[in-house]
Amino acid sequence: MLIEVLKSKLHCVQITEANLNYIGSVTIDEDLLDAANMIAGEKVQIVNNNNGERFETYIIKGERGSGCICLNGAAARKCLVGDTVIIISYALMDFEEAKTFKPTVVFPKNNRVVK
Repeated sequence: MLIEVLKSKLHCVQITEANLNYIGSVTIDEDLLDAANMIAGEKVQIVNNNNGERFETYIIKGERGSGCICLNGAAARKCLVGDTVIIISYALMDFEEAKTFKPTVVFPKNNRVVK
C-alpha cells in the first residue's frame, strides 16, 4: 500500500512578487529549493497564513540567493506581496517506509537559509 506523506516544507516564507501575467506556478530561490530538497516542476501546496488560502501549483527555479518567492498566473490572486506562506511537498511511499521517513523542514529567516 502506498500513502502520501510530507516530504519537504518551507515554513513561513514571505511572498516577494505576484505576477498575474504569467503562465502559472511559483518561483522559488534555488538556495531554498536545495535546502528543502525540492526541485523545479515539483507539485507543491501553498498555505497562506494571512488569509487561509490553500492551493496547489508547481515550482520554477528562481535566482540563487535572491530570496524570491513569486506567485505566477492565477496563484498571484491568492496572496499579497508580504504574506507569509508555508510551501509543502508530499511523496508517495510504501506504508512501512513512511513509518521511518524523516521529512525535510526548513525555517528560513527573511527568505534565506539559516545555517
